[in-house]
Amino acid sequence: MAYTKTELLTHLKDLGIDPKGTLLVHSSMKSIGEVEGGADTVLDALCEYMKDGLLVLPTHTWSYINAENPRYYVETSEVCVGILPELFRQREGVVRSLHPTHSVAAIGKDAEEFIKDNELFDTPCARHSPWGKLLDRKAQIMLLGVDLRRNTFIHGVEEWVDIPGRMTDDHQMLITVLPDGTEISVPSRRHCGDSWSQYFWKVDDMLIKHDAMYKGRFGDAEVRICKTEPMTEILNQMLAINPHLFSNNDPLDEGLYTTVGL
Repeated sequence: MAYTKTELLTHLKDLGIDPKGTLLVHSSMKSIGEVEGGADTVLDALCEYMKDGLLVLPTHTWSYINAENPRYYVETSEVCVGILPELFRQREGVVRSLHPTHSVAAIGKDAEEFIKDNELFDTPCARHSPWGKLLDRKAQIMLLGVDLRRNTFIHGVEEWVDIPGRMTDDHQMLITVLPDGTEISVPSRRHCGDSWSQYFWKVDDMLIKHDAMYKGRFGDAEVRICKTEPMTEILNQMLAINPHLFSNNDPLDEGLYTTVGL
């Protein structure tokens, strides 16, 4: 039996999401199960629930925008992180930021201000970019059918405390192309080395233990709701003790963090 929009709205309420706050959604459409109307109904539910707040989805293009293919077309460049953000960016009223590899799309309260100046930063998740604004707004992050390995915000936390070896020292000369054809040069440092995000899973239990994250359901999908402010505080403490926390796949040694009450 397929889920209806009404049922999905109930699931959002049951998840404790603040309808007047800021919500970023990382997603796997297939994890939700069958939905009447498909992906559009999921987006309808999210947009309706957050109509008095701000809804944000990542519209990344990092997988194919690079030195050899440097032009990011704000209006037409396809998303590399799933069908929901790809359809979302095309919706009426949605605005998309100008960062060539780590853009976001948003609709609702202060959407234009939220995405403003994203192209001024030479790193993927700068503190004053939309990724840092999530922290300023005490946003919630919904991991819909995906786990912490898809949580781009953690890249931001590592960037803000300057964990070594995460980004290139040199820049690629990327170009953001506006709908009217105007081109903006955006020199960009890139994530380098191993895929560090594959190791973000290690703090799953720690974030739950300290009430920085909790789990629920949306359709058939398991959902994690992350609270950006306590999550950042916990990760900052852990990274101060062990800057190599996300440098390998070794299980978490919780004993390392007892000195800071974790």
